[in-house]
Amino acid sequence: MKKVIYVTILFTLILISALNAQDKGVGLGIIVGEPTGFSFKYWTSSTTAFDAALAWSFIDGGAFHIHADYILHSFKLIRVPEGKLPFYYGIGGRLKTSSDTQLGVRVPLGLAYIFQSAPVDIFLEVVPILDFIPKTDFRINAALGARYYFN
Repeated sequence: MKKVIYVTILFTLILISALNAQDKGVGLGIIVGEPTGFSFKYWTSSTTAFDAALAWSFIDGGAFHIHADYILHSFKLIRVPEGKLPFYYGIGGRLKTSSDTQLGVRVPLGLAYIFQSAPVDIFLEVVPILDFIPKTDFRINAALGARYYFN
């Protein structure tokens, strides 16, 4: 269990240091809800990004949770006077270790407010999940979060 956590953290740090973002840089922050932990985002273009988290699921007694998603942003759906408020959606995967390790597919749906005057975003997401291992099971995660962006 500890080896999986250490390897995951090391891989994530190497990936982040190797990438050069085109739009907003690399964002690091927190996510609170189900799961709760550390959030990462890497913009690959002005409308696409990779999103990930290293977190804990308190519903399953503090099980370690890791997920990664490819997400698309729609900036035209909701207009705001300052900043940006894109709706985002995507697909990804998650691994949760508890008494029974769970592996599944995620479909994140959310809103992110990107501040105009600060390298920060806040987000709210709802994520339907279809687990395949150890058995087929449907769940829904939801969380709030915030990230600071390094350019």
